[in-house]
Amino acid sequence: MKIIILGAGQVGGTLAEHLASEANDITVVDTDGERLRDLGDRLDIRTVQGRGSLPTVLRQAGADDADMLVAVTNSDETNMVACQVAHTLFHTPTKIARVREAAYLTRAGLFDNDAIPVDVLISPEQVVTNYIKRLIEHPGALQVIDFAEGKAQLVAVKAYYGGPLVGHQLRQLREHMPNVDTRVAAIFRRDRPLLPQGDTVIEADDEVFFIAAKENIRAVMSEMRRLDESYKRIVIAGGGQIGERLAEAIESRYQVKIIEMNPARCRYLSDTLDSTVVLQGSASDRDLLLEENIADADIFLALTNDDEANIMSSLLAKRLGAKKVMTIINNPAYVDLIQGGDIDIAISPQLATIGTLLAHVRRGDIVSVHSLRRGAAEAIEAIAHGDMKSSKVIGKAIENIALPPGTTIGAIIRDEKVLIAHDDTVIEAGDHVILFLVDKKHIRDVEKLFHVGLSFF
Repeated sequence: MKIIILGAGQVGGTLAEHLASEANDITVVDTDGERLRDLGDRLDIRTVQGRGSLPTVLRQAGADDADMLVAVTNSDETNMVACQVAHTLFHTPTKIARVREAAYLTRAGLFDNDAIPVDVLISPEQVVTNYIKRLIEHPGALQVIDFAEGKAQLVAVKAYYGGPLVGHQLRQLREHMPNVDTRVAAIFRRDRPLLPQGDTVIEADDEVFFIAAKENIRAVMSEMRRLDESYKRIVIAGGGQIGERLAEAIESRYQVKIIEMNPARCRYLSDTLDSTVVLQGSASDRDLLLEENIADADIFLALTNDDEANIMSSLLAKRLGAKKVMTIINNPAYVDLIQGGDIDIAISPQLATIGTLLAHVRRGDIVSVHSLRRGAAEAIEAIAHGDMKSSKVIGKAIENIALPPGTTIGAIIRDEKVLIAHDDTVIEAGDHVILFLVDKKHIRDVEKLFHVGLSFF
């Protein structure tokens, strides 16, 4: 596939890295020559320096025969104009734009071919807000991913000493919970993936990924670790777009406080939010945190745009007694360094956004793609089409499907029902199949499984 990416920042660069390793023809456009040189040195891609909204620059990047334009510059307006130019002058089939400003996103009819021709809108703030909201709803989880509109969920937890299943074989999970169907999709032990078998023994500190129907998630988590109590008191550092959206989404069920430096922003938040308490000040102010009883907080969320400020305020909050801290980290290189110590969960907006983008780039009918373990693995929701003659998966039991190395099928959603995958489960047309890949180099092979007909050859 021939893809033009506008913007060589964290999202654009990470997306180029994902796609270049999958034999796509990638061109990255940016005004920053140094960034382009760095990407060009690391990846097998073309680069073009210039403003991505200009017709001449798009033509130089190969827009005449491009299959897709992905506009992820830091400017909403540049992204929207680039999609307009690509549609009008080059008839680019698929146009994806990152748009952050809520005032654009709430206007019905703004983004269609009769107005601004954007096929897929990506709002990083909304993606991250939803991501954090799921973590709040599942205390103790490291990652929570929805499939089939939330009917099934993939959850990552760290196994602790004392968990009923720790030190036991996976096949005993069914004995412990005879009425709950679940499947462990992968285990990461000392940062290395294990493909789970019935005789695999779960060890303390393993990172365990399991899939189950939404209503069974808490029961399965209790097998790996002592369950955390539901959160009640939440403190948010940073009243920007993510902080505001998150408070708005959860304030009816939790006691929420926002700490924000900007007085004008504080006034706006006070007028906009219903029950959230808005405090003007710095989240790194020890006296302020003590005054607001940070030791009583179930969770402290650092959601500003400043990585250093987020890290320092999180460390201070944890030291002063906050039970759990989550931190947004915009530089992906920091994420692995800080997660798991005093900071319980580090969230990368770039990696959360990448999954949304990848779902629209994959071949085959891919509904969603999720980056796991900071990009080390992927979970994919694909739809099986065709019949027994035209499809490589339909009519076959899972044990007879030639899955690529490091790939497991975790669950199938069929007619509103969640079916946990077992060896004798047979895939039918229209099934939503949830796959887990610990080795992303086999993405193309997974896509081919869900192609129909002559495209296999």
